[in-house]
Amino acid sequence: MLNPQQETDNSLKNLTFIDRIKRKYDLTPPIILILGLTTLFFIIFLIYPLLYVFKESFWIDNRFNLAFFKLMATDPNKRVLIVNSFKIGVMVTLLTSIFSLPLAYFLTRFRFPGRNLLRSVILIPMIMPPFVGALGMQQFFGKYGSINMFLVKLGLMDMSSTIDWFEGGFWGVVLLSTLHLYPIMYLNIVAALANVDPSLEEAAENLGASRFNIFRRITLPLMMPGYFAGAILVFIWAFTDLGTPLIFNYNKVIAVEIFRLVTEANLNPMGYALVVLVIVLTALAFYISKRWTGTRHYEMLGRGHVTTRETDAKWSMRCIIYLFIGGLTFMALLPHISVILVSLTPGPSEWYQKVLPQSYTFEHYIETFTHSDTLPSILNSLKYSIFSTLIALLVGVAIAYLLTRKRIPFQNLLDAVAMLPLALPGVAIAFGYMGSFSDTSLLLKYLPDSIIAVIDPRKNPTFLLIIGYAVRRLPYMLRSIYAGFQQTSISYEEASQNMGATPVRTLYKITLPLVFANILAGAILVFSFSMLEVSESLILAQQSQYYPITKAIYSLTQRLGEGPYIASALGVVGMLILIACLLGAGRVLGGKLGEIFRI
Repeated sequence: MLNPQQETDNSLKNLTFIDRIKRKYDLTPPIILILGLTTLFFIIFLIYPLLYVFKESFWIDNRFNLAFFKLMATDPNKRVLIVNSFKIGVMVTLLTSIFSLPLAYFLTRFRFPGRNLLRSVILIPMIMPPFVGALGMQQFFGKYGSINMFLVKLGLMDMSSTIDWFEGGFWGVVLLSTLHLYPIMYLNIVAALANVDPSLEEAAENLGASRFNIFRRITLPLMMPGYFAGAILVFIWAFTDLGTPLIFNYNKVIAVEIFRLVTEANLNPMGYALVVLVIVLTALAFYISKRWTGTRHYEMLGRGHVTTRETDAKWSMRCIIYLFIGGLTFMALLPHISVILVSLTPGPSEWYQKVLPQSYTFEHYIETFTHSDTLPSILNSLKYSIFSTLIALLVGVAIAYLLTRKRIPFQNLLDAVAMLPLALPGVAIAFGYMGSFSDTSLLLKYLPDSIIAVIDPRKNPTFLLIIGYAVRRLPYMLRSIYAGFQQTSISYEEASQNMGATPVRTLYKITLPLVFANILAGAILVFSFSMLEVSESLILAQQSQYYPITKAIYSLTQRLGEGPYIASALGVVGMLILIACLLGAGRVLGGKLGEIFRI
């Protein structure tokens, strides 16, 4: 007697190749069309730009050449770029770990008044990129900033020997990046802690282990895969950050050097070589993390638990928790406070060698909505972000539907390619777009001038900014919708189709309404990150009429006089737009603000 699997295998052997494919996969004409369009989208806007970057960095003067990579190894000016970027990435990762580990432990293992509020408040730093906060932090911690002037006023410091708290910008970049990125580390650690079986901790406690030993010997090892997932994201983000070093004038890092070489992209291959180096180093970081965690075993016998191990915090523990979270929250909100104060300061003379501004004004906010450079940037950012969210939504729904509802070839490959932008720095994608979609590239060389004028970022970056924002933030949309599809029973769709509804009508009338909360969460994430996207905005937007908010802020900071003050007001406006969106999404979702970040 043959078992069912053997009968199936024998029946497949008697079929033609085409019939086998049809039996094995759900390749109806609509599915083939969706799969083909999705594949084409990734080939044109992700694979092609990356391949172009590699080609331009290795293929020089019509032959394979490693000259620019050798120059990076022999030129001390190039080596210092790598070392400084690496130091920033390592320091930010260490500091976010120091802040996030106890933070996640306190908020998941203890019950105390105000816990839900604190869970939302600690995520606020994510709404503003660190380079905006750098505008105000320089005013606080500069040589003649508020901190030094306060110490002078107390007689603890002499005016002639004030301190550069950021040591030329390095520690400023590290601090701002840490305060911006610790929520990402926190969310990953919280997710890892939720997967730790509480019965293991209870067993260790019953054997007499202290709470510290339980954490060190049981909890910490079991949460390592989740921790390293967050650590790698933080490292890559800090390693490739462009905006914060620019504002602090800390230019000896890889991202800033790539930014400086944008105008020479078609003449100097060094920019492409540096992008390749960034891609290789980030890929290597992911590989080492996977190898390191893959050589250790983290299996737990008990799974399927639905509650975490929580205890009521005693008054002494509550004091520790409030002091720690309160101090961290104050530090995290300090850049926001400083930017608001700068935006309300009339001019440089009102806050020079003084602890606080001597007077306040709303003139900079009025100018933000009337100035020829600032108002268009707000409208541009809204336009770019809305359309990029729509594109990410369409692609995300299509991929999530294929992955969860259909059997398709190369399913895991499609998932991996869709998630690839999460591991790619923004400077790499943006620089690839700048070179591969210019009118000198092979793809555009034979296209009509009317199409080139729309696609070429040197002429009009609107199209590529929208696509770039969508590609960079697609993983957030995909994972959010994917989770919704997984949590929705397919029986509803089967019942609809049994009643005669087409698959498209079923998707529109049944499935999408059931996962609306997930769609909204993903859309808010894409929109929020797109509104204040830094790397692609700074690199792709070369003409002032196309500037988004972040490029307009950077441009204003380069002006003397009131430029930084107007830039701060523009940053606050962007921050308020995002807060309104996040709060509105939280109300629609019926949950707390922090929940929409848990993909």
